[in-house]
Amino acid sequence: MDDIYIDKVVVNIGIGQTEQQFQNAKMLIKLLTGREATQSKARKRDPSIGVKKGQVIGAMVTLRKKAAYDMLAKALDASNNIINERKINNNTLSFGIKEYIDFAGVKYDPKIGMLGMNIHAHFARKGLRVERRKRARSRCGEKHKTVEKQEIIDYLAKNFKTQTISE
Repeated sequence: MDDIYIDKVVVNIGIGQTEQQFQNAKMLIKLLTGREATQSKARKRDPSIGVKKGQVIGAMVTLRKKAAYDMLAKALDASNNIINERKINNNTLSFGIKEYIDFAGVKYDPKIGMLGMNIHAHFARKGLRVERRKRARSRCGEKHKTVEKQEIIDYLAKNFKTQTISE
């Protein structure tokens, strides 16, 4: 029960304002993950950057199980298997890919343009479902719910051969 696993990986591309950029972001997510992207909408308006409440501002997809593991492996490979220690917190790893052409086997498509993305991975332990399930819900201890930063670093080093640097 002490082993950790990747609960989910979220791939997010912020696009700004145009509909064409949203379609390009959806195509890119489909190309990289094989899944259809959903839209992210603005929760509140921000006139300084020209965003209205409810406006589509991004495309995202959530991956679980084997698809999450495979996507995280591809994304870490695109970042040369080097992660800054500041990108890791308890239960999470978040980092960015500046250009999608960094992924192995993906070539530049002038139709899509040049887009980057954010990768967010959430880690958990086996047995956490007892706190999330609807029927016969029970509580887990705080130590069981929290995956420490060092445990994530060790997991990434063991499973993905990732180096962690500190600045």
